[in-house]
Amino acid sequence: MTCIVGITDGRTVTIGGDSAGSDGWHVAVRSDSKVFQVGPYLMGFTTSYRMGQLLRYSLTVGEPDTWDVDRFMATSFIDAVRECLSTGGYARTEDGQEQGGQFLVGIRGRLYVVGDDYQIGHTISGYAAVGSGYLVALGSLHSTASSPAGGHRRAVMALEAAAELTEGVRPPFTVVQSE
Repeated sequence: MTCIVGITDGRTVTIGGDSAGSDGWHVAVRSDSKVFQVGPYLMGFTTSYRMGQLLRYSLTVGEPDTWDVDRFMATSFIDAVRECLSTGGYARTEDGQEQGGQFLVGIRGRLYVVGDDYQIGHTISGYAAVGSGYLVALGSLHSTASSPAGGHRRAVMALEAAAELTEGVRPPFTVVQSE
């Protein structure tokens, strides 16, 4: 029960998220944000508040030290995330494969989607969304891709659409942008 959206123009990254929390039966509006900044990284998570808390308060990883940011993210960054989630008691093993959760990361003008299996990816579209409201949000982000609206406004519009059309997405919305 979540919607996290991310937008990049190659220089600025915007990540926005809703405030819904659910145990499967009840949806509550939470005051702890799913979107935050850790050092130079912007992050927005789905899957589990525990995972998000570990990423926000326990993750220790330096800034990319190479021109190959993709390589850094797939190796050094993911290694730090795996260690953080394992040490915090969140990472789990299913069918012999270690798993974490889904989240978005923005760094150096790039927007990454981190999957449950720790793979990283980014699309050429310049936007991404995760969580239960992701399909509605992607439709909104696609339809506003050539509009003059900035990243902050587009993120809010996508989150508003997801809140209107899916059960598990709730305002207020938090939006952060890189500088």
